[in-house]
Amino acid sequence: MSVKDLSLSAIVAGFVAVLVGFASSVAIVLQAAAAAGATQDMMASWLLALGIGMAVTCIGLSWYYKAPIITAWSTPGAALLATSLQGLTINEAVGVFIFTAALGVIIGISGWFDKLTRLIPLPLASAMLAGILLQFGLSIFTSLQSQLLLVGIMCISYLLAKRLMPRYAILWVLLSGLISVLLQGQFDYSAVTLSFTTPVWVTPHWSVSALLGVGLPLLLVTMASQNIPGVAVIRTSGYQTPVSPLISSTALSTLLLAPWGAFSINLAAITAAICTGPEAHPDKDKRYIAGIAAGLFYLLAGLAGASVVALFAALPKEMIATLAGLALLGTIGANLAVATNEGEHREAAVVTLLVTASGVSFFGIAAAFWGIIAGGLTLLLVNGLRRSR
Repeated sequence: MSVKDLSLSAIVAGFVAVLVGFASSVAIVLQAAAAAGATQDMMASWLLALGIGMAVTCIGLSWYYKAPIITAWSTPGAALLATSLQGLTINEAVGVFIFTAALGVIIGISGWFDKLTRLIPLPLASAMLAGILLQFGLSIFTSLQSQLLLVGIMCISYLLAKRLMPRYAILWVLLSGLISVLLQGQFDYSAVTLSFTTPVWVTPHWSVSALLGVGLPLLLVTMASQNIPGVAVIRTSGYQTPVSPLISSTALSTLLLAPWGAFSINLAAITAAICTGPEAHPDKDKRYIAGIAAGLFYLLAGLAGASVVALFAALPKEMIATLAGLALLGTIGANLAVATNEGEHREAAVVTLLVTASGVSFFGIAAAFWGIIAGGLTLLLVNGLRRSR
């Protein structure tokens, strides 16, 4: 790294990317940890492990390739875990993280990334993801029953921000929610403490049903909704960084940090666009500084994980549910559009969505897996019969 490449705009871009990433989805990560039965100390350890993993990959990959390589946790993956980890122990959850990460390393090293993403039709993968996220969207409106004023203010803030400052809509939602909670006296100051995070080791246990029902869908969601868009952002920004090392590096960081709570570290998409565009620096060869800056801010955020967990624990659960739901609203819409766009796949995609959203579980295997199976069978039978006529 050259000192002459440093720029305030690139550093600010890195800071904004981390701020947007944390503010928009940390609530979903904490919900996933809670579903696994994690204590507050374990939740803080999750944020620390993720922060370290994202810091190392952002700094290392950006410096090595001289390109703004931004990594992130998988928000759709966290949403999947929040709805699929009930009934599993925290030890089995860590086993799922290790299993998924190991497969990611193999996919990255072998160069199978493109082949895997073509194996399952995109409409079915999008339908599965929409089915996973549907409950988060519904939680916005169920929260209105108990916190009409708070949730109403957050929703109005979201709509206004989407019109005026769409990139920072979730930040405005968070700020409006915090102000509303403070004015209504719903914030428990005594629960918030400033402290550094202590890592908590969890010994992994492996369950075949958990690996199939949660691990495989987590792998698919991470690849389809994070790594593929992440690669697209890098390519459309004019960087020809090789893909396989990026996939294997992020998966390896997840593998090493999984016992402390790193469930999925992958390429970023939305936040990556903040660092890869001309706003970060007019010269694209100097935008890699934004990636390095993002890594440093990720590290600071991870070290403060205990304080972040305490802060969110002191807030009303309706605020957290609404924040998560609004953060995922665009993703739900985009995936529904992809799922139902092609007539050939529409029925199969709808079946995938309904089975996934239903939450059904057979043989201890979660609904996301059965959604893909049901959609795949529908596609084979319906389209096969149509072609035979």
